[in-house]
Amino acid sequence: MHETRNAPLAPLTTLRLGGPADRLVTAVTDDEVVAAVVEADAAGTPLLIIGGGSNLVIADAGFRGTALRVATTGFDLDGTRLTLAAGENWSAAVARTVEAGLAGLECLAGIPGSAGATPIQNVGAYGQEVAAVLTEVIAYDRAERAVCAIPADDCGFAYRHSRFKADPGRFVVLRVRFELEDAGGLSAPIQYAEAARLLGVEPGERVPAATARDAVLKLRTGKGMVLDPEDHDTWSAGSFFTNPVLEQAEFADFRDRVAHRLGPDVTPPAYPAGEGRTKTSAAWLIDRAGFAKGYGTGPARISGKHTLALTNRGGATTADLLALAREVRDGVRDAFGVTLVNEPVTVDVSL
Repeated sequence: MHETRNAPLAPLTTLRLGGPADRLVTAVTDDEVVAAVVEADAAGTPLLIIGGGSNLVIADAGFRGTALRVATTGFDLDGTRLTLAAGENWSAAVARTVEAGLAGLECLAGIPGSAGATPIQNVGAYGQEVAAVLTEVIAYDRAERAVCAIPADDCGFAYRHSRFKADPGRFVVLRVRFELEDAGGLSAPIQYAEAARLLGVEPGERVPAATARDAVLKLRTGKGMVLDPEDHDTWSAGSFFTNPVLEQAEFADFRDRVAHRLGPDVTPPAYPAGEGRTKTSAAWLIDRAGFAKGYGTGPARISGKHTLALTNRGGATTADLLALAREVRDGVRDAFGVTLVNEPVTVDVSL
């Protein structure tokens, strides 16, 4: 393991924000990951797990404890069964499955971060979620002090949620296993309307998996959601807010507020989200509340390509970013009575 004291953490995040950690340990094997966790727990030292850093908002003061960077590698494909080490680059792994002619992950192309983070918030985009193809998570259980295998049925997957997110800090993901589909080089059925339109097919149809991946990359790039060091619109944590899921009475109140503010002919986005629940669009809410693309005058602004991304234009601080996030959250709540919830994990700060 490699160890650094008073280590800058901002370069390890896609937002390029946050102060230093007292200690940074980089682990390149599962045994090293477990050893670092056991050592921190035995000493009672606060522990921060860092993978690709694409879902972290770290305090300007930094982290008083040990930051563990999981840099393990491993891509094992046996037929349609895929096992990824937690530290594997997710987007690169997706590309390799497409090259192998397998379906199930192609619409998750271009998502930054590492494989170990994908089950934590049930990563999804353009009609696919990892929960649909994930079979098992191998993790170190800090409560039981043992490595365990957690089958998909026990992961508690829901929209951007899982057992791991519900009990933060307990499990440290080591490996993730998937069962993909051999569809003769074709994609899984295209589910997302925007992707289907770009591909010129109807939802439910299949296309070559590489074609689906390329279409998703084009859509993500147009929204600043593919990392580019030269493009500050990609200096973000991706979607900063999750799409709200409202109970029946909450959605009725929201719809009334939309009619009052925007007119009776305006219909807000609405998608079924389980019995008596409706999901709406956070991006739509932000835009209609008056926060357009590029909103802001300081070093932290809404992306010029997508209203859901809050970006570091260069020289921003975490305090700058959170001030903007609170302004957006409060503006949406005042306009529509819906409180947006941040998607990235906050470290020693809160929204």
